[in-house]
Amino acid sequence: MNPVGNVGRLLLAFALAASAGCARHAVKAALPWQHARQAVVVTTADWNADHGTLRRFERRHGRWVAAGEPRPVEIGRSGSAWGIGLHPAPAAGPVKREGDGRSPAGVFGIGDAFGYADTTSTALPYQAMQASSYCVDVSGSPLYNRIVDTRVVGEDAVAGATEPMRRDLHENGDQRYRLGFVIAHNAGAVPMAGSCIFAHVWKSPGSTTSGCTAMAATTMETVLSWLRPDAQPVFILLPLAEYRRLQSTWDLPPVNARP
Repeated sequence: MNPVGNVGRLLLAFALAASAGCARHAVKAALPWQHARQAVVVTTADWNADHGTLRRFERRHGRWVAAGEPRPVEIGRSGSAWGIGLHPAPAAGPVKREGDGRSPAGVFGIGDAFGYADTTSTALPYQAMQASSYCVDVSGSPLYNRIVDTRVVGEDAVAGATEPMRRDLHENGDQRYRLGFVIAHNAGAVPMAGSCIFAHVWKSPGSTTSGCTAMAATTMETVLSWLRPDAQPVFILLPLAEYRRLQSTWDLPPVNARP
C-alpha cells in the first residue's frame, strides 16, 4: 500500500499547472485542486501552534459551503511547516523535515483510509492493517514513506522503522491508528522531507502528534463516512494568517462559513 493512495490525477494536474506559466491569474485558473468538491480544512493560530480547528466543506454550484460544525484537532508537537503537496513551493516560512515534530502545511490529496477492523463505513479505499503492517519512516530506504507488509517485503526491509500500523499490538493497546486516512504529503518520497503523515484518532484531547493530525474518534468517523473519492477531496492545513493571505489566490473555502 502506497500512502499517497488514489491521488495520481491531482499530482498530474499539479505538474501540468507548474509548466503552464507563472502569471498570477493563470496559476489560479490552473490550480490542481480546482475540481475538488470536498475539502477537509485545518487552521491553527500560527506556525508554532500544536492544535487547531477542523472544518469540512463541499463545493456546490461553484461555491464552497460548510458541512457540519467545526471540531478541535491536535497537530504536531512543534506546530506546522510547509510540506510537499499540490500547492506551489512556498516563498517563505518553515519547511517540513523528517523528525521535526511539525505537521505539513499546504494542500494535499487524500489517500486511502485504514484501521484495525476488517471494514469501516467509508467510500474511500480501505486497508485493514495487520501486525505485519509498517509505514517506513527511514529516509534513504527504497520504501520511504510507504505502508508495507513485512510478509511481502521481509522484516529486514522495515529495519529502523518506528511506525507499526497496528499500534494496539505493538504499543500496549494504543488506539490512535484504529481509524484514519493518509494525507498525501511528500508523494515523491524526497529524502528527509517527512513521511507517514496521517489523520487519525487522538490519544486524548491535548495529546499532540509527531506530525499527523489527530481528532476524536467520533469526528474521524464523521469525516470518513462523508468523504467520497469521486469528489476529489483535499486536505488543507495552514496557520490562519497564511490561510487568509492565500484564500482568494488558492480558491480556499471561507473558514468563517456556517453550515
